Amino acid sequence: MKQLYFSLILTFLTITTYSQVPHSSDLYKTIKEKDSLLFEIGFNTCDISQFENLLSEKFEFFHDKGGITATKSDFIVSIRDGLCKMNYKAKRVLDKKSMEVYPLYNNGVLYGAIQTADHTFYAIENNKPEYITSFAKFTHVWVLENNEWRLIKGLSYDHRTPQ
Repeated sequence: MKQLYFSLILTFLTITTYSQVPHSSDLYKTIKEKDSLLFEIGFNTCDISQFENLLSEKFEFFHDKGGITATKSDFIVSIRDGLCKMNYKAKRVLDKKSMEVYPLYNNGVLYGAIQTADHTFYAIENNKPEYITSFAKFTHVWVLENNEWRLIKGLSYDHRTPQ
């Protein structure tokens, strides 16, 4: 009986420990695509429409240096009037090797995903080589709303400057 009990516990721990989806899965590829739209197009080119399309109306953003942005509209204004008006062009690069995606289920039905990874931010100025401004970690919570993936929570933390 002890051996059966131990085997069940070990099986449960193995399942919960390895719940990250494989990089080849459709979910991983979908979240990576959404990340690319949000950052490579939205953030890196100041295409505000990407934020309008990808953020949930319930979006909240938590930043370890900048505080809480409690609404989608406030976040979009901060991108439009902050990031997009800086004296240099900002660029974000995802550390693809660090990205992990964890599915979220409700009674066996996929309703969302947690994405975690590291990313690096660069500054691009006229007549200068681009340079790193910071490194950070992030966690995003994506949800399916009307069959569309929307970012509902964003956490950006552990910001570090280059040494």
